[in-house]
Amino acid sequence: MGSFKLRLVIYFMLLALLPLVAATVAFSEVALRGETGSADSRLSTAIRVAQADYEEQIEDDATETARSLARATQVQRAFATIAAELGPVEVLVNNAGITGSRLATVCHETPVEEWDRVQAVNARGVFLCTRAVLPGMLAAGAGHIITVASVAGLVAFPGRCAYSASKGAALQLTRSVAVDYARHGIRANAVCPGFVDTPMTRWRLDVPELRAEVEARIPLGRVAGPDEIAEAVALLAGDRLGYMNGAALVLDGGWTAQ
Repeated sequence: MGSFKLRLVIYFMLLALLPLVAATVAFSEVALRGETGSADSRLSTAIRVAQADYEEQIEDDATETARSLARATQVQRAFATIAAELGPVEVLVNNAGITGSRLATVCHETPVEEWDRVQAVNARGVFLCTRAVLPGMLAAGAGHIITVASVAGLVAFPGRCAYSASKGAALQLTRSVAVDYARHGIRANAVCPGFVDTPMTRWRLDVPELRAEVEARIPLGRVAGPDEIAEAVALLAGDRLGYMNGAALVLDGGWTAQ
């Protein structure tokens, strides 16, 4: 992949598009400080820094997130700014996502507006951001697009029609890009987490009975920590696993193996 420099990775948090540039800068500054250790370990550290910078904002209005990510002109403008300030993108990590409100349940009870809101972030947003970086990657003859999907893209979550469909779409988009652009030196892979302890899931995990119910279904007996998912992203974004393309890396504690 070349040297570990400022332009290495754009990291998407569960946020509106506008903070993306700041998240990238925070991430890149860590990479450039001459941290010791492998490129993979520095990458993982930087991802955690970007995450910490924006964790407090995760509870912001998700509707605005959907609006930002669904606007093609706004996405293009953001990436043009990033390219001008940081240089061409070598690795894109699509990690913006929402589960939808409690109205986003089984198919016939999900309001159309709620369906559209989930698809706008989880599917359309991934498409627009991927589309925005591909011309630069084509010009460079190299690139890697990593999308954080979900095991819900492989096995449908009961009562989560919109979310399951959106993550399935994100996974298939990853495979499509992998097939279409491999000959140009561009790879695409997905990370598919199971249940992760994040601000988005705390409403369930902070209730002991509900947490026990979730963990009882996981062979390892616990949910994942965000750092464990970051480590997987770092592994994919680093210099190793160069032959992996179009793959879904599952991190679910054995849940889908049952």
